[in-house]
Amino acid sequence: MSTAVAVTGLGVVSPHGSDADTLFDALLQGRSAIAPVFPELAKPACAATVDFDPLAWFTKLQLTGVDRVSQLAVAAADLALRDAGALGDVAPERLGVYAGCGMGGAAALEAAYRSGGRVPPLTIPAFMPNAPAAHVAMRHKVLGPVLTYSVACASSAVAIAEAAAAVQRGDLDVAIAGGSEALVVPGVVLAWQAMHTLAAFDEGMAASCVRPFAADRSGFALGEGAAFVVLESAERARARGARIHARLAGWGISSDATHLTKPDAAGQARALSAALRRAGLAPRDVGYCNAHGTATRAGDVVECEALAQVFGAALPGLAVSSTKALHGHLLGAAGALEAVVTVQALARRRLPPNAHGSAPDPECRVPLVPAGGAEAPQLSAAISNSFAFGGTNAVLLFTRD
Repeated sequence: MSTAVAVTGLGVVSPHGSDADTLFDALLQGRSAIAPVFPELAKPACAATVDFDPLAWFTKLQLTGVDRVSQLAVAAADLALRDAGALGDVAPERLGVYAGCGMGGAAALEAAYRSGGRVPPLTIPAFMPNAPAAHVAMRHKVLGPVLTYSVACASSAVAIAEAAAAVQRGDLDVAIAGGSEALVVPGVVLAWQAMHTLAAFDEGMAASCVRPFAADRSGFALGEGAAFVVLESAERARARGARIHARLAGWGISSDATHLTKPDAAGQARALSAALRRAGLAPRDVGYCNAHGTATRAGDVVECEALAQVFGAALPGLAVSSTKALHGHLLGAAGALEAVVTVQALARRRLPPNAHGSAPDPECRVPLVPAGGAEAPQLSAAISNSFAFGGTNAVLLFTRD
C-alpha cells in the first residue's frame, strides 16, 4: 500500500488576508478584492493586491535585497508551519522546500529599469525565481531539497505534486510546498495588457470585472500573494497528534505540446485522468472542482471540454467554481492558493461561488456553484486545476481524512 500524504499545515498571504479561514469566509461571501491600480497608465487596469507589512516578518536590515515575492513566501510558509504545530524530531536533512514562482521579483526588476543607471547591487538575487524558496529554507534551516518550479500558472501546483511524490517515496519526512507571486507593477501590467488577456471594466466596476464561464467574460485580473502547505505522511501526522486538514490523494501532470498560449482539452483531460487514477477514484467520487477558470474567451470553454471528456455522465454531480473572480489570478502562486481553498471546501463541506457569472456561456456546460456558495454535506473528494502557458497542466486531488 502506498504512503498516504497528509496536509497538516495551511498558510496564506492573500488579497483577502493572512489567514486561511478568513480567506475562505470572504470567498463564501463573494467579496472581491479586485480594485483599480496605476491610474497613471494609459489604459485602465485592476488587480488584487495584498495589504502586507514586511516588518512583521523581517528587520529593516534583513529586507535589503529581499523582493516582495520572497517576503510573501516567507510569511506564508511561516504561517503554514505554525498551523502544522510542532513537527517533532524531523532532521533538517529530511525537510524540503518545494516552491512555485512564475516570474520572480518583479519589483526588483522594475526598480532597476527605472533607476536611471544606479541599479541596486542586490537586484539579481532579489529577482531570481528561486529566491523565495531559498529565503524559506534559510529561515527554517532546511537542509534537504530546496527546489523551485517555474511553470507559469501551474508552478505551485506542480511544486505541491512534486513535494507529495517525495513524501510518498519516503525521500522526506516533511515538505513545505507552495508558491508566491508579486507581479503587480506597472511594467508587468502593461505587458499583460499587450496580450489582451486582462479583463475590461468600466469605472466603478473593477470588483466584478472577472467573470469566469460567463457569456460576457473578457479576461482575468492579476493577483498577488503566497500560499504554502505542510505535507507529511498520514502515519507520521497521526503519530505526532497533528490535525489533518485533508489528504493529497492524487495528482496529475501533463503537457499539451501543441501551442505556447492556446489551451488544449486533450492535454488537460490527461492530467485530470492521471489524478483520478493515482487516487484510485472514479469521476463520480469527486464532488467539487476549483477550476482554473481565468475568464478568457478560449480558456474557459476548453477547460469545460476537458471536464466533460473525463467526467462524462458524472459531470452533473461535479460542482465547479473559479475563485479567481474574487482574488485575481496569482499566476505562479495560483495553484497553491487554490489548493488551500479546495482543502477548506472539503474540510467545511461548503463550496465558494462562481462569482459574477449570472449569465453563463452556453458553451461552458458545467454545473456552476451559484452566488452565495453552496452546502456540500456529502463532499469527500475535490480537485484543483492549474493549466499554464507553455502547455503544462496540473491537477491536485484532495480527500477528507
